[in-house]
Amino acid sequence: MFSPGQEEHCTPNKEPVKYGELVVLGYNGALPNGDRGRRKSRFALYKRPKANGVKPSTVHVISTPQASKAISCKGQHSISYTLSRNQTVVVEYTHDKDTDMFQVGRSTESPIDFVVTDTISGSQNNDEAQITQSTISRFACRIVCDRNEPYTARIFAAGFDSSKNIFLGVESETNVLQDGSLIDLCGATLLWRTADGLFHAPTQKHIEALRQEINAARPQCPVGLNTLAFPSINRKEVVEEKQPWAYLSCGHVHGYHNWGHRSDTEANERECPMCRTVGPYVPLWLGCEAGFYVDAGPPTHAFTPCGHVCSEKSAKYWSQIPLPHGTHAFHAACPFCATQLVGEQNCIKLIFQGPVD
Repeated sequence: MFSPGQEEHCTPNKEPVKYGELVVLGYNGALPNGDRGRRKSRFALYKRPKANGVKPSTVHVISTPQASKAISCKGQHSISYTLSRNQTVVVEYTHDKDTDMFQVGRSTESPIDFVVTDTISGSQNNDEAQITQSTISRFACRIVCDRNEPYTARIFAAGFDSSKNIFLGVESETNVLQDGSLIDLCGATLLWRTADGLFHAPTQKHIEALRQEINAARPQCPVGLNTLAFPSINRKEVVEEKQPWAYLSCGHVHGYHNWGHRSDTEANERECPMCRTVGPYVPLWLGCEAGFYVDAGPPTHAFTPCGHVCSEKSAKYWSQIPLPHGTHAFHAACPFCATQLVGEQNCIKLIFQGPVD
């Protein structure tokens, strides 16, 4: 679904070459406390004024820790791999004039270009949410981009298995990032969008125009007959009086009302007055992060049970993608808030009623 288009688009000489963007899943356009410096919900990778990439040069296979320490202290960038008690491999790296390197991780130290913190799903994703112990590495991964066309981007990272041994992946895998690639940092998931992929995706201005178009159609609550309106993108966390609500079992859109409860135990279960279907009744939120959209279609579908709204193709795409949950599980989740999806289709087509006059 995140397939780049066939056309080529030239970037004006005055603008820097854009390699792509990293977008953190679970945030609807910005972090709960706002984007600040290197800590933000998305990070654009541009061609650097001067290449800062590195490439492997010399490989040393040594048998004593003292020799490994001596090589590592030469002032040259190197990485050591301990294979056994008596064998260590030290790889020295040298400058690469043909690549740009970008580093991602939890650390706020200067070598990190994009600071990423743990994502808390759903309603807990707010200012009061506290992370007691992060599972994201201080230096989690590197993105290395070719400075020459086609500006291929590659990811470099390693992990530890259940025996606490480092592993680098199987030989059949590729580290070349494609439009729509997902990067699991064990605490947060990143989406890679290429520059060409973003060119064919909607922009923030386009999403705002869609919001205004829906509101201009004056959708109404079929019971109260009051006009509904999606709130401004800048107020996407505040439930407003005219905000549309929906029954997620049937898709009928209403204004807020405090009746239709089926039981005292399930406070969120309501009976739709239009079709008598019982299910969750939640406010609708427009998906504001353009990077999560597969196409530029109108926002007609909502994820269940969170109520984030986006285009039909985008909703159906994410409803079928298993996203990392913890370190051992995967499940489909809303890309705008990371809430685990439920229901038969994980999303629902919304049914708006137009004005009666």
